[in-house]
Amino acid sequence: MSEPLVDLLRGIAAQPGRWSVRFPVQRPPAPALSMCVPFPRLEIVLEGEVRDGCLPAGDDCLRAQQALYIPAGRWNLPQWDAPALTLSILFSKQKLGFSLQRWSGKGMESISKQHVARLGPRVGSYLLMAMNELALLPAEPTLRLTFAGLISHCVDQLTHLPASISKSQALLRAIQEYVDDNAGQSLSRDSVAKRFHITPNYLSHLFQKAGQTGFNDYLTAVRLEQAKKLLRGYDMKIKEIAHRCGFEDSNYFCRLFRRHTARSPTEYRRHCRTL
Repeated sequence: MSEPLVDLLRGIAAQPGRWSVRFPVQRPPAPALSMCVPFPRLEIVLEGEVRDGCLPAGDDCLRAQQALYIPAGRWNLPQWDAPALTLSILFSKQKLGFSLQRWSGKGMESISKQHVARLGPRVGSYLLMAMNELALLPAEPTLRLTFAGLISHCVDQLTHLPASISKSQALLRAIQEYVDDNAGQSLSRDSVAKRFHITPNYLSHLFQKAGQTGFNDYLTAVRLEQAKKLLRGYDMKIKEIAHRCGFEDSNYFCRLFRRHTARSPTEYRRHCRTL
């Protein structure tokens, strides 16, 4: 554990009202030299300022007490024109990565780098999902509090959680990651249980013990999140999106989507594109 890093994060989380969070604007494919990874990231400016090519022209400067949240698969292109102190946080599936660095105006100094395993309940995953939704329609009070919650979660990961998890927790984590990666396939409670060499009842028990939703509800939630991403970013037909996300019946998909979002897939796509 790095005490200076923990103290820094606690200071950020304790004063959400002093921080503002920005998001990349929609742009063509990533340009040369840009940074793009399949995981969400936070770029936090602690001192000075940094221009970034993913922000709107004429308003592309990140200043002290501003953060840039970059969803998975999106790019950014920092341009170091003036001295600055920044903290980068990467949220991969297995680990959190922290990098504190200073640009002097002449060169980059790496002050601290640290990785920590993501253990315990999937609080961070749900906070990241909330940030992804807020990227569509930022609401300042909620956005700042969600950002503070995400930073506070990082502190928990660095300080409070045990160095290891139980076998049942590790198994549940592996099952969730398998579902996340294969939700578009024909999955069922029985088929997933068979893959992990456990009974369907024990699979249900793992989800119930964790105090989360049941297996079927978890699978549905993952599939609907994937459908939202496709609706936001691609001009695919609704039927194609349904099949891509594991729904054999597109009519059932539409009913389920409306039940969970209060909008049809077409209405959701239209709403996102007016933002």
